[in-house]
Amino acid sequence: MPTQYPKLPARPARLIVAGLAIALTVGGCAQLRGRQGYVVDPLLTEAITPGVDNRESVERTLGRPTFVGQFGTNEYYYVSRETRQLAFARPRPVDQQVMRVRFDPAGNVAAVDRTGLELVSKINPEGDKTPTLGRHRSFFEDIFGNIGAVGAPGAGAPAGR
Repeated sequence: MPTQYPKLPARPARLIVAGLAIALTVGGCAQLRGRQGYVVDPLLTEAITPGVDNRESVERTLGRPTFVGQFGTNEYYYVSRETRQLAFARPRPVDQQVMRVRFDPAGNVAAVDRTGLELVSKINPEGDKTPTLGRHRSFFEDIFGNIGAVGAPGAGAPAGR
């Protein structure tokens, strides 16, 4: 005689399946944290002093900068950004620190400036298309608009060549 296993009641099995579905759904809604750029150590960044430090001591203390100024090497930028993101949404910045170290011509620290999240701008694009000035042509005008323009007087290469 074959072995018979006891059947589970339908209600607990449904509860287990529902519980697993809820756990997977809630787990997918967890916030993802992201960090980009320089990892800020407040003790080290506060140690940079104008008139005392130079380019070499800044690099030894903070490491290489995130980027150097665009119009010369007299500015070092250390950029750090922290973001949060829900599932498939776009990441949004929650904290940002930009430290700019300016050097005088001799290579000594002239000033240290710090900014934060207040300078982050939010850009909202206008729909799927970028508005442009000019003619508004239909689909068929775009396809058939050049018929007859090739070889017409005043268009293309001069006649006789």
